[in-house]
Amino acid sequence: MTRGTTNPNRLRRMDRWIAAAHGAELRRAADPVAVDLGYGAAPWTAVELLLRLRTVAPHARVVGVEIEPARVAAARPYEREGLVFRHGGFEVPVPGRPTLIRAANVLRQYDEDQVAAVWERLCARLAPADPATGSRGGLLVEGTCDEIGRRHVWVALGPEGPRTVTFATRLGSLDRPSDLAERLPKALIHRNVPGEPVHAFLRDFDRAWAAAAPYASYGARQRWIRAVRALTADWPVTDDAGRWRQGEVTVTWESLAPRG
Repeated sequence: MTRGTTNPNRLRRMDRWIAAAHGAELRRAADPVAVDLGYGAAPWTAVELLLRLRTVAPHARVVGVEIEPARVAAARPYEREGLVFRHGGFEVPVPGRPTLIRAANVLRQYDEDQVAAVWERLCARLAPADPATGSRGGLLVEGTCDEIGRRHVWVALGPEGPRTVTFATRLGSLDRPSDLAERLPKALIHRNVPGEPVHAFLRDFDRAWAAAAPYASYGARQRWIRAVRALTADWPVTDDAGRWRQGEVTVTWESLAPRG
């Protein structure tokens, strides 16, 4: 069990990205169920997730899942239409196959060699892809952020496995992009060493950030956009300037996956 630190608005960056990247799947689903796995000592993140998802999928429902029964009992008074809380863990105790599972700051206390098995178990619970409708299936979003949500890195996985890695930050608090290294998810945080792709990515990002210093006079956002645009020459960035303006950049999982 984690400490359960749950500050209001802590997961806003992840939630906004989910709404943008996965909103179409949520709208397409007959019963769009999202699971807030390991929501912590207070239910704020589940409450906020429902509000944010309903801006893009009005029929979305959220199930908060916690391994500690006392936390579930404490959250029950916050239940409402579209929001319930359940006791459980990686088995994801909800009927059917969720369209979304969000697991923020859950795997940080696990060993790196345990992550793949947890991912596999959670991905197996996701709604499957449906080529007939164009659906890519459900989404697992697993990552880590600081206590007030200024810096966040997460992996997005589909039923088939990991797809992308997203780096998100409050640009006004950033000295250099590699500051985000301390918030890498468990699958990557111990791989930020020379010879590993994630280390090379952050090194190149810092260099691009330094080269974009003249744009700082136009604000940190313009500097970030310029730096990310430079990164696209060598790294498979999957998003565009619309997301970069939010202080985000997303790259393929394959480009950062650990070696060996």
